[in-house]
Formats: sequence, structure tokens, C-alpha cells
Amino acid sequence: MTLKKLAAGAAVLMAFSASGASAAECTNETWNRVMERGKIVVGVKADYKPWGFRSPDGAIVGMEIDMAQDVADTMGVELEVTPVVSSNRMQFLEQGQIDLMIATMTDRPDRREIVGIVGPNYYTSGTNIMAPKALRLTEWEDLRGKPVCGIQGAFYNQIVEDRYGAEIVAFGGTAEAKQALRDRKCIAFVYDDSSIGSDIASGNWDDFEMPLNSEDDSPWGLAVPKAEEDCVFGRFMSGMQYNWHRDGTLIALEEKWGIKPTAFLKAQQEKMADHLAE
Repeated sequence: MTLKKLAAGAAVLMAFSASGASAAECTNETWNRVMERGKIVVGVKADYKPWGFRSPDGAIVGMEIDMAQDVADTMGVELEVTPVVSSNRMQFLEQGQIDLMIATMTDRPDRREIVGIVGPNYYTSGTNIMAPKALRLTEWEDLRGKPVCGIQGAFYNQIVEDRYGAEIVAFGGTAEAKQALRDRKCIAFVYDDSSIGSDIASGNWDDFEMPLNSEDDSPWGLAVPKAEEDCVFGRFMSGMQYNWHRDGTLIALEEKWGIKPTAFLKAQQEKMADHLAE
């Protein structure tokens, strides 16, 4: 039996391990719909390189798209991806426009009240800024009273405003926000440090830097519809994430997409390793 089949089997076993009481309350509507039509629709980012972005031919590619493809392959269905942004990704899942969401979303208590975020979390990042080197910003306090570009729906916008007095100018997507930074409509762009690091390493932002210490390191969560959090779909996705950590899938995807290795993924793999395996 292949490792792939073993992983799929473990995921399915976890999916169907709900208690009798929980199972009685589950309609498994989304799971059943996906299996009946033979296709899963996954909401992903199309403006967050390298987790989800447009290739030159217009296709959406990236680390999270590869994860979505693995989900579809394990379920034995086709994959359809739908681009989402921070301001609409939860609504798309609530409204049934997507079946699953893997879209760089930070796992927060308020979000858990709306969508079914299931663990173990698959990634993590902190908050930082990208700013022109010429400005020589060194402290978060340097943002006080200054316009700072951000993304609509990002939780750290309010934190940076309240904590450091920045004046957030929110945009619908990263492309618009980063262009505004280039056009000097703001002194910095506040975002996830993981993505900023990738931008700077790309060679397209040589005059910019990530000058501050990252704050509020937070795990990322994928989500199923809230009603299916403790049902087949939710438990299946828990199993998928567990296996991604245990077999090193996410570490391999980091390498594939040129993402700087994270201590989080290494620690998760060690934590979930089968210590009896040879």
C-alpha cells in the first residue's frame, strides 16, 4: 500500500470517527454534494504569491492550490478553484459559493464563530511592513500619524491603528496595495511577514525592506462550513492536515515554491511523527 493510500485511509478513518451523538446531528450536506457531483470547489487566494497567484497563462497556482489538489485527489474528485480575498472568503463559504477555503486565513476566535476552522493548523505568520529603504523606519512607532497601506478584512489593520496610531488605507487586494506603496500613497504596506519576505527575495523590491520586528505571530486555518466542522468533512480535513505535517508534505511544498523554511512546520512534523516507524 502506498503512502498516499495510507494517508487517505487515515484521513477517512478520522472523518468517520464522530461520536453517535455528533453523527446524529450531522447532515454532511457539503460533503455529500461534493461526492455526488464529483467536484470540490475550493476558495484560494490569487494575489498572495507564492501561496496563491496567477501564472503567466492566467491559471491560479501556488502552495495552497497544491494543497487543494491533494484534497481533491484524496477524495477522488475534480478540483475547481475560486479566487477569494480577505474581505469575502468567509462569506463565500457561508453562502455555499465554495465548499472549502484554504486562503491564508489567520485562525482567530471570532472567525471560528462563523466558519469551521479545524486543526491542526497548517501554517503560521506574523505581522510586519514593507517600506522604502530610504525612509529608514526602525520602530512601529514610526508609523504614528502616517498613511499605511493594508488589505480589507485583515485583522491586524485595527491592531496597528490602535497600538501605533497608523492611518490604514485599505485596498481590496495586494496588487492594489503594493502599487499604492510604489506610488508613494502610503509610507509602508502592512501584511504577513511570510509574504513580504517572499516579495523582497523575488528581486522585484530591491529598494524596499522589512525593517521591523514581526509581531502577533498567528497560525493559519483552513475552513469547512460551520455546520460540518465536527462532521465528516471537518474530521476529514483534520486528517489531511495531520498527514501533511507527519509526512513532510508542507515542508516539501515550501521548498517547491521557494518559501523560506519555517520553524513551525519543522516542529509540527517532529510533534506528529510516528516514532515507531523505521
